[in-house]
Amino acid sequence: MTSAPPTSVLFVCVHNAGRSQMAAGFLRHLAGDRVEVRSAGSLPGDRVNPAAVEAMAEAGVDISGRRPEVLTPQAVRASDYVITMGCGDACPVFPGKRYLDWELEDPAGKGVEAVRPIRDEIRKRVEALIAEIDARRAG
Repeated sequence: MTSAPPTSVLFVCVHNAGRSQMAAGFLRHLAGDRVEVRSAGSLPGDRVNPAAVEAMAEAGVDISGRRPEVLTPQAVRASDYVITMGCGDACPVFPGKRYLDWELEDPAGKGVEAVRPIRDEIRKRVEALIAEIDARRAG
C-alpha cells in the first residue's frame, strides 16, 4: 500500500515578505514532511521583512534564507490549500482547491514588537490548519 502524497499548502500575500513567509515557516516547522509548503506574492518584495525574520527566530523558526517568490497559476494549481492574506482578487481560482482567507494585520514597516502578536496569531491558525489537514487525511 502506497501512502498518499503530502498535502500541499500555498500561502499568498502581496509582497511575500511577512505574513505568508511566517505562515510557511511555521507550517514547515510544525508539520515537517507531512505537508508540502509554498508561499508567494502577487507583487513580491525584494527581501523578507527583517522584523518578521527576528520575530520568527524568537519562536525558534529560521526564515532568514527565504526569498519572496512571484505568484503563478502553476503554484495555485499544484496546491491543495490556497491561503490568502490580503492579496484580494490577484489569486487565481481553480476548482477542487480549498481556499481560505486569513485576515491578518500587515507587518510591513513595523518593528518586531508589533510583529510578535501577528506571528502568534499566524501560529494559532497554522496549528488549526495542521489539525484540519490531519483530520481530512485520516478520512
